[in-house]
Amino acid sequence: MTGWRLLLTRPAEECEALAASLSEQQVFSFSLPLLAIEPIEETPEQRGIILELDRYCAVVVVSKPAARLGLELLDRYWPQPPANQRWFSVGAATGALLEAYGLPTAWPAEGDDSEALLALPQLVEALSVPDPKLLIMRGEGGREFLAERLRGQGVAVDYLELYRRCQPDYPAGTLARRVESERLNGLVVSSGQGLENLQRLAGDAWPELARLTLFVPSPRVAEQAAEAGVKNVVDCRGASAAALLAALRQYPAPAH
Repeated sequence: MTGWRLLLTRPAEECEALAASLSEQQVFSFSLPLLAIEPIEETPEQRGIILELDRYCAVVVVSKPAARLGLELLDRYWPQPPANQRWFSVGAATGALLEAYGLPTAWPAEGDDSEALLALPQLVEALSVPDPKLLIMRGEGGREFLAERLRGQGVAVDYLELYRRCQPDYPAGTLARRVESERLNGLVVSSGQGLENLQRLAGDAWPELARLTLFVPSPRVAEQAAEAGVKNVVDCRGASAAALLAALRQYPAPAH
């Protein structure tokens, strides 16, 4: 496992935490954030949704930024969270933030994606009420899969969009130079948008970089990577540090 030299591409704060976890296991990493999180200024629509939070039998939080910003709103408008409301997250790291706040939270044991969440018995149970309503806290835009599937099952779904994702600006050639200078042999992305930004920043160097092993969080992003020409894709079945470390243990680093 210690032969890996990885490029981390998450937002800066998440890169820092992941790099620390990797370092504890003697895994080298270099951070080049390809996503930045910009909170959306609170709107009357947002305020209206959070003030009527008790309308929803369940709340799904899709990411750590959504959890942090959503909890700030909860703290501001709900000194005591609505009773009998179930909270859900797509991944364990997001769920841990909600649980630490004191919210009854569940998430899939395996797989950090909407497909795994939909199969979660606790979510099925929470929505087994007359006229179920669910709120999804997320960033601007994003996947519609979860909402579409639930609406198809008769669940009323609303969004509370709390942030937008931006791509940091780097000079041309930055990515290829860093991969070469740091002798990196693996790339890590945590979302489909992160992969798109990686490919965009790579530019003409993408065919060469696509030969490196790419670690992704889900089958959906793995399929997207394969379509983009990546030769060796490893699906970690999760975006957490533990999921990445498990994948690194399973797949030996390439020989120099």
